Amino acid sequence: MKKQIQFRCVLPNGIHARPASHLEKVCGQFQCQVSLTNLRNGNTADAKSVLALVSTDTLLNDDFTLSFDGEDSLQAITKLTNYINDEFPHCDEALDTSVDDESITLPKSLLRHQPTLLQGKRLAPGIGKGLLINYRDIDLSTFITDIQHDEVTRFEQAHFQVCTSLEQTANRANGHEKEIISAHLSIINDRTFVDGIKANLTSNSTANAILAMVEQISTQLSQSSSAYLRERILDIRDVSTQLLTAAYPSIDVNTDFTLTEPSIVIANDLTPSQFLGLDKALLQGLVLTHAGSTSHTVILARAFNIPTLSGIEAKQCVNAINSETYIDANLGVIATQPNEGVYHYFNRAITLNQQLIEKQHAFAHQQAQTADGKTIEIAANIACSIEAPAAFEKGAEGIGLFRTEMLFMDRSEAPDENEQLGYYREALEAAIDKPVIIRTMDIGGDKPISYLKLPQENNPFLGYRAVRIYPEFLSLFHTQLRAILRAAVHGNAKIMIPMIQSIEEIRWVKRQLEIVKEQLTQEKMTFNADIPLGIMVEIPSVAFIIDQFCKEVDFFSIGSNDMTQYLLAVDRDNGSVAKLYNSLAPAFLRLLNQVVKTAHQYGRWVGLCGELGADAKVLPLLIGAGLDEISMSAPKIAATKATLNRHNNEDCKALFEQACQCPTIADVQTLLDSATANKESKPLLATECVMKPADFANKEEAIQAMVGNLGLVGRTDDAYKLEEDVWAREEVFSTGLGHGFAIPHTKSENIRHSSISIAHLNKPIDWQSDSGDVDFIIMLTLNKTQGDQHMRIFSSLARKLIHQSFRDQLRASKDDAEIIAMLENELAI
Repeated sequence: MKKQIQFRCVLPNGIHARPASHLEKVCGQFQCQVSLTNLRNGNTADAKSVLALVSTDTLLNDDFTLSFDGEDSLQAITKLTNYINDEFPHCDEALDTSVDDESITLPKSLLRHQPTLLQGKRLAPGIGKGLLINYRDIDLSTFITDIQHDEVTRFEQAHFQVCTSLEQTANRANGHEKEIISAHLSIINDRTFVDGIKANLTSNSTANAILAMVEQISTQLSQSSSAYLRERILDIRDVSTQLLTAAYPSIDVNTDFTLTEPSIVIANDLTPSQFLGLDKALLQGLVLTHAGSTSHTVILARAFNIPTLSGIEAKQCVNAINSETYIDANLGVIATQPNEGVYHYFNRAITLNQQLIEKQHAFAHQQAQTADGKTIEIAANIACSIEAPAAFEKGAEGIGLFRTEMLFMDRSEAPDENEQLGYYREALEAAIDKPVIIRTMDIGGDKPISYLKLPQENNPFLGYRAVRIYPEFLSLFHTQLRAILRAAVHGNAKIMIPMIQSIEEIRWVKRQLEIVKEQLTQEKMTFNADIPLGIMVEIPSVAFIIDQFCKEVDFFSIGSNDMTQYLLAVDRDNGSVAKLYNSLAPAFLRLLNQVVKTAHQYGRWVGLCGELGADAKVLPLLIGAGLDEISMSAPKIAATKATLNRHNNEDCKALFEQACQCPTIADVQTLLDSATANKESKPLLATECVMKPADFANKEEAIQAMVGNLGLVGRTDDAYKLEEDVWAREEVFSTGLGHGFAIPHTKSENIRHSSISIAHLNKPIDWQSDSGDVDFIIMLTLNKTQGDQHMRIFSSLARKLIHQSFRDQLRASKDDAEIIAMLENELAI
């Protein structure tokens, strides 16, 4: 007799391939039949098939049932009930679509040149130029063929070949690329997909059987009300194309598409594997006619920093094919057949964009320190060794947290010693002697491992996890310690133990470490016997006996996420109480102060490895607390270093002491807001705003470049809007004053630091017919809060510029500093 249970889907993207593969694996553990029915639309599917589950079109907040029929139904119901309630909600997360739907007013610096523009939807930011190339779509009907001898063997060989290729590629990949290839592996191995094709092989060729399955699945997905699920059709087509080309290697379908020079590729659709086959050094942009923000190809484009637009048809730009074209995915346009003015605009835009990238890149590799020279190590958090090289490329000064439990998940058995040794060694070699803190497995709690058969718990965060399970799984723990100790000869490794709450626990760990060292010595294995040992500070009890722990370990790393939730007794994933979760709580700040001060008294090093470390607003408090290290996700490192450099260590200390005396979170937030408001602004005149000599082709490029420079030096957060404000004033009346001088100006809310920008041109440019050519530009961009200061400065400048001696002195200035000094003196600024 069938049994049934009902749930509600809480996954932000519904049941798509990734969560479906998780659910399918759990259902596959049982002999009974398991079916999922979406109660919104009545769609029913085999829960042991990824594609069948996806075809139910189960979206966020849809109610669905699981039906069980078979001998082990009761066991399956128990397992699935716990799984759906406790684990399934965490197997997916809301997508970062990185699409800004806010309309952008195109810059006058561009529009005044009357460009030929095609507007698209912005999917991946950036600017590029190259030949516009039309990608040749593969016509799958080319593969239609008559049935031949032993079609089953043909299909099985092709299937094995593609699976092997995908597995090899997945092993070399990381990040989004690895996730997407893994999703394709799930599709190609899905039993609905494979069994459906094989069932058709009795009366069809391999090609026809594959194409029939593509049509069947695509029809189901196209009827979904979810754009995310409709976009998975392209993944089905991608996998099927690979199968077909493997099954019929003699059929020429023009799959060879090679870029030979910088190019912008336009295509109706581009599959992930087709994208990965393009030379990224030559690919300057993508225009995908029908792609959405959650397309796997678009996700890859973002990962590879390829500017990408959608919503532009190939027929709209047929006359521009094979000619130079610009793509500006920040503005959402492509510019075809550029005239000279458009050419200058986009080349300047590309230069500004590249300067910003280079500036960030250069900052990433500077030592992290405050304005007054206090150094704080900025490190990266990683989950697997393949992330390490990219983390160091982004400026990491070490690995502050290597979450090794990820090596144990999504597999049928634990990695052995040599496999772990390889992972740890890979990270250490990438670090080139920078510190790598390897945290031992934090398994259990919210990270269950199926092959360990840990018990279900009502409150897993406070339960049987991390160091608490080590005595039961001693062999597993010893194996990991052996691998870390052996890997440590290849770099600067440290061992960190999670969830320690007592001196007894850390002493037990130290005994196990000595046992393992003795084993390795007896086996004559090479290892590092002097590896530093530290603990995570995430359980409040540790803070109250931190002096005792200083006698046992070499360093500490504060897990701000768990420490906050344990200290405040707030489950940050519980919507009913999540608003109470806040690391600015004075209790947390005082605890942080206690840990750092005491540890430093004993000569111990203290880091912080939670999400708090990358919060720019909170950074002054972390500096003031005296932390030795802060670790975070790698993409946030450069920005954090730049922010760190703007703060003074002594000021931060005073701020932190004040924060610790605040009675409420609101008071701490007010204190931070006040400190930010009172922070000294950049000076009105500075050499960073002087461009001498300057090379501009026209007035439009001059304003674009000077406003763009304000963005580069951090004086405006929106160069487009600030430029619009400058042009608004310019169009009321010309700011050319004659004698070769112009003073464009605005009072704007889009300037963070009021600024006077100066450009001394190599060659004069036409400013406006009634004011003649200009070779010296002084641009005033003052904040609205400063009243009529911009008009007072404008008037003062205009009076000074009447005198030829003043003009000659400005032009004769030898360098930027001399220009600044002269203006400061003459204008009394």
